[in-house]
Amino acid sequence: MRFGFISSFGTPAQHVEIARACEEHGWDGFFTWDGVSLGEFGEGAVATWDPFGILAAAATVTERVTLGAMVFALPRHRPWELAQRALTVDHLSGGRLVLPVGVGVTDDRAFSSVPGQPLTLKDRAAALDETLAWLERSWSGEPFTADGEHVRTGVFQFPQRPVAGRVPVWPVGVWDATRPPARNLRRALRWDGVVPQLRGTAEVPGPDDVAGLVAWIEAERSARDGAGRPFDVVVQGRLPDDDAAAAELVAAMREAGATWWVESRWDPAQDTPESLLARVRQGPPAT
Repeated sequence: MRFGFISSFGTPAQHVEIARACEEHGWDGFFTWDGVSLGEFGEGAVATWDPFGILAAAATVTERVTLGAMVFALPRHRPWELAQRALTVDHLSGGRLVLPVGVGVTDDRAFSSVPGQPLTLKDRAAALDETLAWLERSWSGEPFTADGEHVRTGVFQFPQRPVAGRVPVWPVGVWDATRPPARNLRRALRWDGVVPQLRGTAEVPGPDDVAGLVAWIEAERSARDGAGRPFDVVVQGRLPDDDAAAAELVAAMREAGATWWVESRWDPAQDTPESLLARVRQGPPAT
């Protein structure tokens, strides 16, 4: 299992310092986040920064760690600008960028205050799929066009391909053990990993949830001849402060089939840039 850390609060310089500390203290990944003008969360009190700007700066002060954001809200990004920014960070980092992606949240005013943005879940999901398809075609190096419902463009061409030919994509996948949402989950199967989210709750998936999801994924991938391709299961949450309890949870998650744990701390009452940096300097949990 690999370990990442989300830099949830801070100035751009503080985010970059956390990225540097992730590299120096044994973490496997540094993640920022993607929001523009948030509503209920902080009512403007939480500063938001361009994730690709943060990741570009992080790429210049690190050499090893994976870089990404938890998660990119693709339906509100213009695909051609997304492709250019991702390609830039991919090359600055030597191919260390990953793209965790989702439909976004409509309390971000970049959705709700902009006419023409997709707002319903159905429309955002369709826009997500079309944006991902456009992005993948941009990696071919060949000229292409698009004629979808949400993404329509004339000819584009990006002659420089990503360092490894493509950038790994990890869609959010909603899990419900009693009624697996197959259409949603099959989006993840088309790509390189999944960021599990439990249906109808903000709770972190537990080991039993992860094990059920992994069993479903393995059965689907086997049926689709995809079992030989690498596939990440990326769980984000907050580990217990007690070392023994943290080690126990990590062991259970690994046994369930998770390949990443991404430490995610979002409580403004106790989480500050300084406390995040202090936690990063402690290193990932012992395994």
